[in-house]
Amino acid sequence: MYTTPFQKIWRTLEGIPMAQQNGYANGNGAYSSLRLRDYHDSSRDTSADERSRSRPAPSYGNNRSYNSSQPEQVHGISRLERGQATRRSRDYTMEGGGGGLGSTSWSASRSRSRPGARYGAAGNQIDEILRYIEQHWGFMASTDCIPIKVALQLMDPSSLGLQDQLSQFSEAQTQLQNALKVIVNEHHQGFNSSIGTFHKIQAAIQASQSRVRTLRAGLVDAKRDLIGSTQKPELKALATSSVAYDSMLQTISTIEQLQLVPDRLEAQIREKRYLGAVDNLIEALAMIRKPELEEIGALTELRVHLSNQEQILTDLLVEELHNHLYLKSPYCEERWKGHMRRSASATGSTTLVPSDSSASAIESERAIYTFLSTFDGSKPMQEDATRNPEADTFYYIQLLIESLNKMSRLDLAADKIEERLPVELFKVLERTLGEIEQRHPQSLMKNGRRRQQLASGGVATGPDAEQRATLEDLLTMLYAKFEAIAEGHRVLFDVTFAILRREVVPTSEAQTLNRSFRELWKLLQSEIRSLLHDHLATNGHVGTKSRQQNHASANIFKTQPRDKNRKLFKLQDTLKPGKDGKANTDLTGERSDLEFILKASVPGLVSANSDSSTLTKRPGALDDFTSDDTDTSAGADRSATGHKLLIAPSIFNMGLLLPPSLTFLRHLKEIVPTQQTSGVLPSTLTSFLDDFLINVFYPQLDETLIDLCGRCMSDLDTFQPDPKWNEVAQKPIFNGARRFMSILEDVCGLLGRLPHEQSFSHLVVGQMRAFYDVCYEWSKGLLQRVGGGGDGEEGVKMRLAADLATEGEINEVVIELLKAKDDGKEKLVLAEKESALLLRMVKSRDLENADLIQDRKALAALCTLQVSMLWLATRCKALRYISPFAVDTTNIQPGHTRRWTATTVPTLASTSSGSAAPTGPYLPLDATTAHQFDAVLASFTELSTLILRTLHIDIRLQLLSGVSAALSTTYELGQPYNDPDPAILTLSESLGTYDAQLSTHLLPAQHTFLTSNLHVQANAALVSLVSSIPALDSHGSARMALNILVLQQSLKLLQPEADLGKAAQFYELGSKGPEAVVKEGPKSKEDYGTEDLKALVRLCYDEERDKELGGRETMAAKLGGFPTRTTSLKGKKGVGRRGVVRTGSAVD
Repeated sequence: MYTTPFQKIWRTLEGIPMAQQNGYANGNGAYSSLRLRDYHDSSRDTSADERSRSRPAPSYGNNRSYNSSQPEQVHGISRLERGQATRRSRDYTMEGGGGGLGSTSWSASRSRSRPGARYGAAGNQIDEILRYIEQHWGFMASTDCIPIKVALQLMDPSSLGLQDQLSQFSEAQTQLQNALKVIVNEHHQGFNSSIGTFHKIQAAIQASQSRVRTLRAGLVDAKRDLIGSTQKPELKALATSSVAYDSMLQTISTIEQLQLVPDRLEAQIREKRYLGAVDNLIEALAMIRKPELEEIGALTELRVHLSNQEQILTDLLVEELHNHLYLKSPYCEERWKGHMRRSASATGSTTLVPSDSSASAIESERAIYTFLSTFDGSKPMQEDATRNPEADTFYYIQLLIESLNKMSRLDLAADKIEERLPVELFKVLERTLGEIEQRHPQSLMKNGRRRQQLASGGVATGPDAEQRATLEDLLTMLYAKFEAIAEGHRVLFDVTFAILRREVVPTSEAQTLNRSFRELWKLLQSEIRSLLHDHLATNGHVGTKSRQQNHASANIFKTQPRDKNRKLFKLQDTLKPGKDGKANTDLTGERSDLEFILKASVPGLVSANSDSSTLTKRPGALDDFTSDDTDTSAGADRSATGHKLLIAPSIFNMGLLLPPSLTFLRHLKEIVPTQQTSGVLPSTLTSFLDDFLINVFYPQLDETLIDLCGRCMSDLDTFQPDPKWNEVAQKPIFNGARRFMSILEDVCGLLGRLPHEQSFSHLVVGQMRAFYDVCYEWSKGLLQRVGGGGDGEEGVKMRLAADLATEGEINEVVIELLKAKDDGKEKLVLAEKESALLLRMVKSRDLENADLIQDRKALAALCTLQVSMLWLATRCKALRYISPFAVDTTNIQPGHTRRWTATTVPTLASTSSGSAAPTGPYLPLDATTAHQFDAVLASFTELSTLILRTLHIDIRLQLLSGVSAALSTTYELGQPYNDPDPAILTLSESLGTYDAQLSTHLLPAQHTFLTSNLHVQANAALVSLVSSIPALDSHGSARMALNILVLQQSLKLLQPEADLGKAAQFYELGSKGPEAVVKEGPKSKEDYGTEDLKALVRLCYDEERDKELGGRETMAAKLGGFPTRTTSLKGKKGVGRRGVVRTGSAVD
C-alpha cells in the first residue's frame, strides 16, 4: 500500500521516545521555523472566519469556486503567525524569500515556555507544522485516508482538485524533514548513550538467569539427597524431634498469646471496642479449645476465665443495648430532648426548654433519617477506632447488634429485649413522672384538694393553668422519650433484618428473631391507652348520681360490691416483732426466698440495692396488694397501673391528652418499618385510639355532660341570683345560667382541641335544649295562677299577661313595638293601638288580682330570667363556629368503622378557606349542626322576648287595674278633699315598686321598652273609663284633677316625658258643664271620642242647674252618634245618684 508523506511523518514522530524528546539546547542557537508566505499582503484576510470561508475545503469532490489566475495562498501558517504576533509582544526576525518557507529566531525562554520545548530549540517548528497539518491536512492522519485518492487530487488541475495546494504540501513536507534532522542532530548523544545502557541491562539479566538455574539445580539435588536418606534412623529421629519442637514452640506461642487476651480484652471493653473484643474473645476461645491445649492443666483457670468473659460480655452488650434503647445513657439525653424541643417549639411552650433551640431539634429530627439513608447492611460492620462509638446512639446500637451476632447471641438478645420491654417502659414513665413532679411540686397538692372537692360532691371542671402546664409538660417529655425509644428500636430492627438477610436466615426464623418493634408497638399502645384512661374521669368521679348509687347508705338492702382498690394489709407488718418482742423468722426466710425468685424471674421488680424488706413500687408487687387504711389517701393519687397521678382525672383533660397523642402517632408512622417486614400496618396505628374514643371517651363525655348540666339545673340555688354577677354581666343573672355557661365553655374548649366530630357537638346542643326546657317550665310556674274551675274543680291557668303575650292582636302589636325603630311617631301610633285593644279587653272582662303579677319576688325572678336567657344567648352565639374540619361519622355506612382520628386536628392557624379559628372556646359545627344550634339560640332569645312582652303587657294591666279601681268610686263628694283617691295612691306605689324591680334587674334598653308611653295608656284609661264613675260634682272634679296630677308625677318617675294633659283637659271640660262639653269637646285638639264625650255629658249634667238646656240625653244627642236607650233606673246596679246609666265608651 502506498504511504503518504504525512503518514510517514506521523509514524516517525510517534516512534521517537519521550525521554529522547527533551531537548538539550539552551536556546542560544537559531533554528529555522516554518513559515508560509502570504502572497496577498494587501488583501490579507483579517479574521479566521473570513479565511476559512475563502479557503476551499480540503476534501475531494467538494464544490467550490476557484480562480486559477489567483496566486497561491497559504492561510493556516499565516494565521498562526498573526495569532502569535497578537498574543506576544516580543519581536522576532522573519527570514526567507518569496513564496518559500522561512525561519524565525526565537528566544530560549519563549521556547521553554511553550509545549514544543520538549523537542529542544527546534520544537517550535514541530508544533507549528503539527498545528498546520491538523488544520489543513488532518484527514491524512486518519486510518480511513486513501493515499492514492489524495495523490490524484493533488495532481488534478480542475476546480475539484488540489493541485493548487501541491506546492504547500511539498514545502510542509520539506520543512518537517528539516525539523526532524535538527532534532536528530541535537539528540544524537542521547541515542548513543542509550544503546550502551541497553547492552549493560541485557548482560545483567543474563547473569541473573544463570544464577537462578544454578540455585534450582542445587535445590533439586538436596531434595533428592533427603529423600534417599530417610532410611537412616538418626536422621529420622532428628526430623521427628524437629517436628515436636516446632509443635511445642507453636504451643508456647499460643499460650503467650492467650495470656495477653484478658488484658487486651479488658482494654477493648473499657474503650467500648466491642467488635474487636468479640473477635479477640472468639479467637482466644477457638485457640484454647483446641485438642492439643485441652490436656494442659495450667490453662484451666484461663479457660474458665475466658468462658466467663463470654457470658459477661454477652450480658454487658445486652445491658448497653438496653441503656441506649431506653435512654438510660447520658449520651441519649440530647436525642430525646431534641424531640421535646421540636414539640415545645410547635406548641409555643418554653416551660421545659428554651425557645431558641430549634436548630438542635431539626438536627436531632434528621439523625434517624441520616442513619437509615447511609446504612448498608450488606457487608459486615467495620469498627472505627478513631471515634467515640457511644456518642452516636444509632452507630452504637449497630455495633452492639453486630457484636452479639458475631457471638451467636442474637436470639438471646431478642428474648431479653422482649422480656424486659414492659419493665423498661414502666421505668421510663416513672422517671418522667418524677422529673415532672420536681418541676411542678404544687400539682400534687392541688390534686389532693381537688379529689376532696369531688368526694364532697363538687363539680368537675377543666384543669387550671398549673395543672394544664403540668400535663402538657408530662406529655411533651413522655412522647419525646417514646419517639426516641421507637427510633432506637427501628435501628435495632433494620440492623437485625440486614444481618439475617446477609446470613440467609429462613423467613420464619427471621420473624421470630426480629420481633422487637412489633412488641414495642403493642406496649406503647397499651401505655397510651392507660395514660388516657387514668387521666379521664372515672366512674366514681363523674357525678353524684354514680356515687349515690354505689354508696353503701343509698340502699341498705342492695348488695354492695367489694372495693377492690382498698388494701387490706401489708406483708411488712408480719415482719414486725410480736408481743413477746421476737420477729417471725419463718416469714423472714420466706420473704427472702420470694425476693430471690422475683429478682430472677422479673428483673427490675425488686430494687437491686434494697434490703429484704423493701420492694419496688411496681404493678403486681406485694405492697400494691397490701395496705392498711392509712394508705388510702396515698393510693388515691396512683392510677390503676400503679403510676402516680400528678393531676386529678377529669373528662376535660382529654383536650390536652389527645392532640399530643395524635402528633406522636403521626411521628411514629414515619419510624415504623414496612408492613412486610415488621408486621405493623402504619395506616392502622390510630385504630386503637378510635376504639378508645368510641368505647370510653364518648360515653364518659355523655355521662359527664348529663351529670354536670343536671346538677346545674336541679340545684337549689339554680334560679337564685349569682352573688358575683357583676363580673360577667351588667345586670343580675342566675347561678344556674352562669354555671351552665361555664360548663359549655369548658366543654367547647375541650372539643375545639379534639377532632371536630359532630356527635360531640350534638351532645352540647342537646344539653342546651334541655336547659331551655327547664327555664321555660320554671317561667311558666312563675306565671301560673290558681283559679276556680267549673263544677268545683280547680284548674291551673296562666296569668292574663302571659296569655296575651303568646297570641292575639295585642301580642302582634307588642311584637311590632319591639321591632319598631327609634321613631317616636311610629311607636306612639302602636302604643295608642295597644291601649285601645287593652281597654276593649278590660271592658269585656273584670281584672282580678290573680291576673296580675303582684309578687315582687316573682317579678324580680322573671326579670332575672329574661336577662339570663339574653346573656346566655349572646355568650352561646360567641361559641358558634362553622369548622372546615367538621366531620359527622354518625351517618357512616354499615360495615365501616368510625375513624375520628383520621380527621385533621385543627390549629389556630388560618384554615384553607382563609378564616381563622377563634382564639377562645368554640363549638365546632357543620351546616346541619349549626342549624340545630341556631334553633336553640332562637329559643333562648324567644323565651327572653316572651318574658319581656309579658312584663310589657302586665305593667299596663297594672295601670288599667289601678285606674279602673280609682274610677269605680263615686266623685259626688259634697265637700272638698285635699288627698287623692286611695286607689291612685295604691297605683302610684305599685308602679314605683314595679319600676324599682325593673330598673334593678333589667337592662336599660328593656327597661325603656317596658316603661315608654305609659302615659298613653293612662290617658286612654282615664278618658275611656269615664263611664265607670257613678257620679261627679265640683268637688269630685277637683279631686279627679288631683288624682291625674299625682298619677302624672308617678309616671314621670318612670318616664320623664310622661304627660296626662289629655285626661286633665277632658275632666276640666266636665267641670265647666255639659254645654261646654258639647261646644268645646268636638273641637278639642285631643280628639276625644264621641262616646267618651257623651259619657262625660251625662256625668256632669245637673238636672236642677241644666234643666233649661234640655234633658240629659238631649244634651248627649247633640254630640251625634246613636241614641241611648232610657230605662227604668229603679233597682238597677251601676246607677248613680243622678240616675245615669253606665254605658260603654267609644271603644265599644
